[in-house]
Amino acid sequence: MTRRNFLGGAALAAGARFRLLAADAPLDPAKEMAAILARIKPPKFSNRAFDITRYGAKEGGKQIATDAIKTAVSACSADGGGRVVVPKGSFLTGAIHLKSNVNLHLEDGATLLFSRDPKDFLPLVFTRFEGTECMNYSPLIYAWEQTNIAVTGNGMLDGQADADHWWQMRRGAKRTELVAMGDKDVPVKERRFGDGGGLRPNFFQPYRCTNVLIEGVSIRNSPMWELNPVLCKNVTVRNVKISSHGPNNDGCDPESSSDVLIEGCEFDTGDDCIAIKSGRNRDGRRVNVPCENIIVRNCRMKDGHGGVSIGSEVSGGVRNVFMENNRMDSPHLDRALRIKTNSWRGGELENFYFRNNTVGEVAQGVIDIDFYYPEGPGGPTGGGFKPVMRNVVVENITSEKSRYALYLRGYPEAPISGVLVAHCTFNNVAQPDVIQNVSDIKLVDDKRNGEPMKQG
Repeated sequence: MTRRNFLGGAALAAGARFRLLAADAPLDPAKEMAAILARIKPPKFSNRAFDITRYGAKEGGKQIATDAIKTAVSACSADGGGRVVVPKGSFLTGAIHLKSNVNLHLEDGATLLFSRDPKDFLPLVFTRFEGTECMNYSPLIYAWEQTNIAVTGNGMLDGQADADHWWQMRRGAKRTELVAMGDKDVPVKERRFGDGGGLRPNFFQPYRCTNVLIEGVSIRNSPMWELNPVLCKNVTVRNVKISSHGPNNDGCDPESSSDVLIEGCEFDTGDDCIAIKSGRNRDGRRVNVPCENIIVRNCRMKDGHGGVSIGSEVSGGVRNVFMENNRMDSPHLDRALRIKTNSWRGGELENFYFRNNTVGEVAQGVIDIDFYYPEGPGGPTGGGFKPVMRNVVVENITSEKSRYALYLRGYPEAPISGVLVAHCTFNNVAQPDVIQNVSDIKLVDDKRNGEPMKQG
């Protein structure tokens, strides 16, 4: 690997070619963030309370309360909405399906324990698994085409997954079969998995919902991704604590959704803390809905593959992502900002603002943009679907320890374009930057290991 293989040496020579943030950047970040925040309004709910014990739920975590919770949710929604209350104590349940105007509220000391029996997450529902639509086990908490829904409170959501329950399915998962169905345009209703398919359900997946709130709860031990709003509008994730170190245990994955605020959360995960997605390969291009207008602020990222990741399932595109005032720090956190795709997944990726974040220690790169994840170049028809990556602003970042400051790899025929790194300090960097096939990159007042970072 050539460590300083810039696409066309002249690309770094003419300063007039670089798009400076103050002059001609596509967006004014402050104005755009303000406009997004003005649109994001958490849903409000009636004070009517529907305590699940009134509908037959028994505390103790032994007797399954799925039917009682279902009845409470239906009664709440039919009565115009309110709070379905989980009181102090432990309650065992299967899949919970939310309805419009329902806030599932966990009081202090309340724990929802989700069943370890996959049969308690049947019948199959319309879902996405790693960016491909299919019929599969219900997510632990699910909502389909609902409006004004929430999961709130200071209680605990425990998926009870471990090496012997859910996570072991990964070894026999029919991932390739599902992707092949997507590539052949098999109707979604015929992509049936569930028992024997090995495709684990996500924890909370609102699908095609509007006005979604997740606030205050703690989540642990998920079978798969934790929070996964798909094709949703107006989503707030606030003050949530996630600790789950299983395989593919992403913390929060907004997917093909718009106007999403993630703030004040804590992530300690077995995969990406936050991963922004928009569908995989041909199936993602069929749905063709980008993930856009995402704000991540005042969060804490501990263990994980990436603090904020964009990808890898980004075939529908991702744009307008603002990441500010977050802290990312752990020897077991691989990267701070990670953007990952390839020529199978493609995607138009633009307008990412990673500003005023603090990075303690990461194991790999502070800023990592890689078009070689994991299949690399080539694509399904030889030429593939070349990713488009433009306008990445990294500003006012301080990091204390990493292998790389910058790890950027585009394709010769599809370079990464428009990268501005300004007023950043990278300390205790072990290896030189890797920058391959990047056009229009500008470094402004940056330091690596106490020395000014030089252009070229």
